[in-house]
Amino acid sequence: MTNKNRNSILIVDDEKANLLYLNHLLSEDYVIYTARDAKEAFGIVDKHRPDLILLDVIMPEMSGYDVITALKRSDLSKDIPVVFITGLNDSDDEMKGLDLGAEDYITKPFHEAIVKLRVRNQIKMLNQMRAIERLSMMDQLTDIANRQSFDQRMDREWRMAVRAQSPVSLMMIDVDHFKIYNDTYGHQQGDVALQTVAGILKRNLMRSTDFVARWGGEEFAVLLPMTDTCGALPIAESIRVDIENTVIPCPGGTSTRVTVSIGLNSQMPTQNEPMANFISKADKALYTAKKMGRNRVCKAQ
Repeated sequence: MTNKNRNSILIVDDEKANLLYLNHLLSEDYVIYTARDAKEAFGIVDKHRPDLILLDVIMPEMSGYDVITALKRSDLSKDIPVVFITGLNDSDDEMKGLDLGAEDYITKPFHEAIVKLRVRNQIKMLNQMRAIERLSMMDQLTDIANRQSFDQRMDREWRMAVRAQSPVSLMMIDVDHFKIYNDTYGHQQGDVALQTVAGILKRNLMRSTDFVARWGGEEFAVLLPMTDTCGALPIAESIRVDIENTVIPCPGGTSTRVTVSIGLNSQMPTQNEPMANFISKADKALYTAKKMGRNRVCKAQ
């Protein structure tokens, strides 16, 4: 199994022998990062975002209790499960750790089977939760993100753009005369058309940061972080042309085509600019594109 497909674990312990032992024990099944103090641990969390953290309680300068408190306060790390590894076996110590947000305790001296089992259980629960979350955030018809997923991604990208003072672009895309298409060819063929459009949108987005979602019905949204008008317009036009030129097969050997109207808004977000205004401008540009005859790209003024 490649590193890309394996879950990752950060082990934080000031004792080198413990790090070596746990690394040897777990590295066959997981990508392992190690840290001997809080500062090093925070650096790894920021850079690699591990799936699970094994955290020693007693460390110099900053205890495990202080570390987990800091982790749970940060948006970047609050959802990473933490398992304490400790020589403390008093119930009050365990209760304190669990109260601070730890998922489990592994006591020293380590028992190989117990360590592997508890780590495996945490990773299994994490992966199951992620699978459920992925399903809830996907549009089942088109196999792209749904509106809920878009709302979350838009909020995150907007806040990042405000902090970094980088441009962001949004396309609102509507399939032209879709009600007539459904009435003419039937809802099943309408579903095929929507799936085709979603596939075209995905293949026209080159970067991993670009994001496409089904907004609802026959409407889609494309989010392009770190992209200004000059960068977004050619992508929007490429999408429009690609959809116009794509033949959609129908039962009985016939075929159809659809076109789309696209409203585009690009801007440099500011702290005082409501995100809702940004989306509204893209929506108004879409309305303008439809009013001007459809099958065209219009940018917000």
